Amino acid sequence: MIRGADILARALDRAGLTNIFTLSGNHIMPIFDAAIGTRLNLIHVRHEGAAVHMADAWGRLSGMPGLALVTAGPGHANAIGALATAQAAESPLILLSGHAAIGEIGRGAFQEMQQAATAAPLCKAAWVAASAEGLGHDIAHAVSIARSGRPGPVHVSLPFDVLEMKVEEGARLWPAEADFEPSRTVLPGDRADAILAALEEAERPLILAGAAMADIGGRALLRSVAVSTRVPAVLMESPRGIKDPSLGALAEMLRQADLLVLLGKPHDFTLRFAEPPFVDPGCRFIAVDPDRAMLDRVRGEKGARLMLSTIAEPHAAARVLSEMAHRSDRRLDWFHQVGTALAYRPPEWDAPRPRDAKVHPIDFCRAIQPLLAGDEEAVFVCDGGEIGQWAQALLEAPRRLINGVAGSIGSAIPFALTARLFEPRAPVIAVMGDGTFGFHMAEFDTAVRRDLPFVAVIGNDATWNAEYQIQLRSYGEARAHGCDLLPSRYDKVVEALGGHGEFVERVDDLAPALHRALASGKPACVNVMIERVGAPVIRRESA
Repeated sequence: MIRGADILARALDRAGLTNIFTLSGNHIMPIFDAAIGTRLNLIHVRHEGAAVHMADAWGRLSGMPGLALVTAGPGHANAIGALATAQAAESPLILLSGHAAIGEIGRGAFQEMQQAATAAPLCKAAWVAASAEGLGHDIAHAVSIARSGRPGPVHVSLPFDVLEMKVEEGARLWPAEADFEPSRTVLPGDRADAILAALEEAERPLILAGAAMADIGGRALLRSVAVSTRVPAVLMESPRGIKDPSLGALAEMLRQADLLVLLGKPHDFTLRFAEPPFVDPGCRFIAVDPDRAMLDRVRGEKGARLMLSTIAEPHAAARVLSEMAHRSDRRLDWFHQVGTALAYRPPEWDAPRPRDAKVHPIDFCRAIQPLLAGDEEAVFVCDGGEIGQWAQALLEAPRRLINGVAGSIGSAIPFALTARLFEPRAPVIAVMGDGTFGFHMAEFDTAVRRDLPFVAVIGNDATWNAEYQIQLRSYGEARAHGCDLLPSRYDKVVEALGGHGEFVERVDDLAPALHRALASGKPACVNVMIERVGAPVIRRESA
């Protein structure tokens, strides 16, 4: 005989889903027990939302679903919010939640909640496991769905009596290896030929890719497509969309484009819905997407200007386009113009600033860059907010994890822990604001306990600055209120939890503090008092 919890644990082990980001609770203790004797590695966190963010980061870095395990009711509710970040980032993730026993549902069971219904809007699929015999197949189905088409979160609730139930062992319990595999839709050769012909015919084409292409493999494929076709290929992964400062003067070039290929890129607010004046009224479109509903959206919005649409997974489509392309230098000037626009940063950013004032975000970022540039495997983690926009615009690294299209904040510390778990040697540098730090500062306890060193660099302006800047723009300084924070010593918080802390008030002290933090070998916090300034807005004088 074998328990449902043991079936679940062994199925996860067989699938290679061995890192489980979790917070314990009554309903999932059978799974903790079942993990003994398997390869499962329980990374026990301090808040369920952090567990989901960590699973999200694992999905983005590895391409395999990250796994979060939380308890029922309030534990499940705490985890739900973080699913929005993973969903918008197109990150493969499985959220497993304990659940009231099936035999007690509807009778006022302990922590009873309609969990699948609450998770469903933020997931590709959500269901309650029905039997112990089916648990292994539930896991295989969840893994396949999370990785198929447009990747994303999947939720499975695990009733307590299903986990505790004992059944006869047998082959029927175990899914085949193929059951875990995603369904892939490859771009047909004739469709690839038609796309390449349209690109060759266009004068000013652009390829725009969605968040699923933000992994290492996707970035490499986009570079390959751009080189092979001589068409600029741009990854869009920020909620600021065409105004993302890390994309330089992209908005200027978008207005000039006569053909946009949406390669897994949703037609949404980040493109300003591709409407004038952001996109030329005569611009044509090609949509390549794993989701038929997204193709229908483009068709409904653009009508006859949609030249071609086809269902295909963007990585696979990019690979086919790269392999089938015949390089042409006919539009080389356009190719270089777009490259120059993407790399553009205002020259005044290089102007000298007072050395005795609070640290400006530009100097903040310039001091961090050498830590990322010194190792080809370095990981740059960045949250949102105003300081996040400066960092995303100015910092470069081989691997990058940002908050993503959802526009959430608070994920940077959990992301950094997963980055260290994934990358055991190279520097992991996480940039965030003081508001962000408050979401999951307790996860420094997790980092210390699990020996996951990284460096968190806080741009501390004692403000919810993104909202403060909105108040200034929309209502004026006299009506700006309610967004102040304290200039808190977050470095001392980290020291109290067993990490390394640094406090910086002058730019000349920043680089030495960063190097000490990295050399400490501990989870570290460099708390930097910065100027309270808005996010960068990039406009070229010629635009």
